[in-house]
Amino acid sequence: MNDPIRVGQLYPAKIPPGTSRNQAVSTPGRENFQSVLEEKLLKFSGHASKRLEQRGIEFNPDQLRKIESAIDKAAAKGSKESLLLMQDMALIVNVRNRTVVTAVDGNSMKDNVFTQIDSAVIVS
Repeated sequence: MNDPIRVGQLYPAKIPPGTSRNQAVSTPGRENFQSVLEEKLLKFSGHASKRLEQRGIEFNPDQLRKIESAIDKAAAKGSKESLLLMQDMALIVNVRNRTVVTAVDGNSMKDNVFTQIDSAVIVS
């Protein structure tokens, strides 16, 4: 009755060459936390950040939630590059990366042509 109880492996499994420890430890079929977090976060490109600063555009938490919701809607329809029209501004968003690529305020929108988009979302 003195049989040892074995739970798991006593020594770490050998990690195949070219594989990081994190990749080896992760459970197959489960994404790691960082990739899931990055998928859900709204990001601003360097260009968009400059434009927002130059044009004095700031977003409150409610506006950011609306932008995220608009991106979710565009993604559900299969959009890749979307124009978001919100109050007196326009945002071009890479939907897959959830990244605002550029921002235009109301004064700069006049006589502007938006190219390389496949959808438009009106954010209210």
